[in-house]
Formats: sequence, C-alpha cells, structure tokens
Amino acid sequence: MASKRLIKKQLNGFVIEVLDECFSVQLYDPKKTDATNKLIEEVLVFSDELLSKIHSAKSKKDYPAIRKSMDDKIEYFITQIEAVA
Repeated sequence: MASKRLIKKQLNGFVIEVLDECFSVQLYDPKKTDATNKLIEEVLVFSDELLSKIHSAKSKKDYPAIRKSMDDKIEYFITQIEAVA
C-alpha cells in the first residue's frame, strides 16, 4: 500500500522530469517557449492540487484515488511533451 511519503516523492520526481524536458525543448528550440511555459504552469498547478489532496486525505483508503489521478495526468503530460517536442 502506498504512503504519503512515497506518493509525494513520485510526484516530485515526475514534476522535475517534466520541467527538465520543457527546459531542454526551450534550450534547443526557442520558438517553442510559449508552449512549454504553458505546460510548465500546468504541471505546477497540478502538483499543488495533488499535494493538497494528499494532505487532506483522511486515511490510506484515499490513496488509490489520488494515485489514479496522478497516473492519468502523467499520461496526459507525456503526450503533451511529445506534441511540443
């Protein structure tokens, strides 16, 4: 079963990967800065929302739903990065 610590660690790792990829795209193709900035803003807002859900979870029974929403959003961000790059 997942714990708050594990979910937060995985979320932070994912956010760092998305930011790194967006900055790499900006470095090699400055024309895509606007698109990547929107994606960066979106991933940061998502991270804040998910951290809020994690902190407000009453028990471990809430974690599977949080994990599911995180997995769905990860897939979304991967497709968005591929579209931008």
